[in-house]
Order: sequence, then C-alpha cells, then structure tokens
Amino acid sequence: MEPGSFRPAWWLPGPHLQTIWSWADRRVEEPRMTREFLATPDGDEIVLDHLDGEPGRPRVVLLHGLEGSSRSSYIRRILARLEALGWSATAMNFRSCARVLPRSRRIIPNRRARLYHSGETADFDFVVETLARRIDGAPLFAAGFSLGGNVLLKWLGEHPGSTRLAAAVAISAPYDLAASSRYLESGAGRFYVAPLLRTLRRKALSAARRFPEAAERIDIERTMKATTFFEFDDAATAPLHDFAGADDYYEKSNSLRFLPRITLPALCLSARDDPFLPAEALDRVQRSASPSMSLAFTNRGGHVGFVEGRVPGRGDFWAERAAATWLEAVAGRISQRAS
Repeated sequence: MEPGSFRPAWWLPGPHLQTIWSWADRRVEEPRMTREFLATPDGDEIVLDHLDGEPGRPRVVLLHGLEGSSRSSYIRRILARLEALGWSATAMNFRSCARVLPRSRRIIPNRRARLYHSGETADFDFVVETLARRIDGAPLFAAGFSLGGNVLLKWLGEHPGSTRLAAAVAISAPYDLAASSRYLESGAGRFYVAPLLRTLRRKALSAARRFPEAAERIDIERTMKATTFFEFDDAATAPLHDFAGADDYYEKSNSLRFLPRITLPALCLSARDDPFLPAEALDRVQRSASPSMSLAFTNRGGHVGFVEGRVPGRGDFWAERAAATWLEAVAGRISQRAS
C-alpha cells in the first residue's frame, strides 16, 4: 500500500480537522450485527458484535480505540467495506466498553475489577482463540485502530509464528505510549485528552466503589484531579493492572518494543502529523519493524483521519479502504496457495 495514494481533502487542512471529521462523520449506518456476551476465564465477559458474511469467507476481528466501541465511526466504515466483500467481522469491545443495552439504556456492569489499557492482550488472545475454534478453514484477520492497533501489534510480537491469525492491519497506533502521553500534554493535545479523561475517571471511580481490591489500588483523589494521561495512568491504570506506575505501564505496553518479533504479514498505516504521536516515533518504528511488516506513513491525515474527497462534506476514508484492499489481496494469495 503506497502512502502516495492518499490525497487529503483540501477542505480539511491540518491534522486536527482531519481527526475531528473522522470522529464526527456518521453517514455510514451501523450494520445489522449479533451481540454476544462472551464469558471470560476469570468470570467476567467481553461484548462481541458479529457481522456474518458469506460462508467460507474470511472473518476480521476489529479492535477500537480509547473509549471507543463497535459503534465508533471508523469501525462502522470498515464494517461496511467488509460487508460489501461478503466477509464476516467481529467487533471486540474492550472491558467496560459497550456496556449499555441499546433499547433499555440499562448498563450491564463488568463483574471483575479490571478495565482495559493499551497493553492488555489477554482478552484479545482469548477472543482470537475462541473465533479460531469456531471458523472452519476460513482465514482470520485482525484490524486495530489507535489503542486497538497498539494492542494488536503487541499481541503479534508476543505470539511470533502463531497460525491463528493470517494477517493484521494497525491504523494510527500509538507505538510509544510515553512519547504519545507527553505529546498530548500541551497545545491542542489537551482538547483530545479532556473528554477522554472524563469518561475514564468515571469508570475508575465506579470500579473503586464496586470492588474493594480496586479501591485499595486506585488513588481516587489523584485520579479525579488528573488532567493528563500520565497522571491518570499513574493513579489508576497502572496500580489497577499490576504496574509499578505509569512509566512501568508505558514501557511494558509499548508495541514498539515488540515489532522486531512480528512474523505475520502486518500493514501499519499512520500519518506523520498525527496529533497523538510525534513524527519522530514513526522513524523509530521504521528502524524496528520486522521484515514481515509493511509500513505506509503519510505526511498528512491526522489521527484515524485520512479523509479524501473534492466535495466538502462528502469525504471518503483512505485508511479503511486501504486496509480492506490489502486484506483482500492477502486473502487472494491464501486462496491461490490452497488451490
């Protein structure tokens, strides 16, 4: 996939308009999916939303970003492209996400004192194992956006040689979590951090109220005063998930350190003007990437943006199209080898 094939929409100059438009564009309707509450080995559950395509066609596991869900705009857009191919898909909602029943608006709380974070790969591993058992011979792919991309790449590096997945795509992954956190502490970064922290703080407070072990670990006062990701992660994310602090969490959860071990075909799409990650981090990604990885780093595009189109308000989305096209090509090669 060539970065030069991306033509940014002239009416969305700069990374922030690209990013915001991608989040706000809701023109693609949510496809009809089947919801499953998948019981986990630790007695909790993960919400999965399934799109069932034609029998024998590939299935793609989709991972959303921070405080997203299967209803996020970018997930809807790639689901629409997969549906057009006749493929199946499973949108995995991280723990504490998509817990509201659509019709009754009733919240189904998690049953364990765990949330999710950028390095949490155990739940994804369980979902992949479950789906791999269910499908009969069809390829299983995965695509992750933002935080979901970091989780996916870390998992690939933790499981070199695994045959459960056939290929993967990561879009706007925050490869270096510490660099990303620092980058978002100034300027326009605060615009993105504030709304995310509002929901994250509520979830941490809810966990502390419901679970004694969470109340013992989370520093509620510091959590509620947090204005940066580092402050929140140091007070809540890290202690709740057995890290020594935010620095330890970032170091152990960075996908960057796992890239050299990736053996599966993996496409990584990122923009050098991503407001969530400094451009120099992508230079380090290029130096660390394994031979099985394909990197497409554009100069523009923002964070999970990559909006194209000549007519204002009617943009197309290059990253979702590029991901589906690349996976279709991989599926074609797999089919040729099998025949």
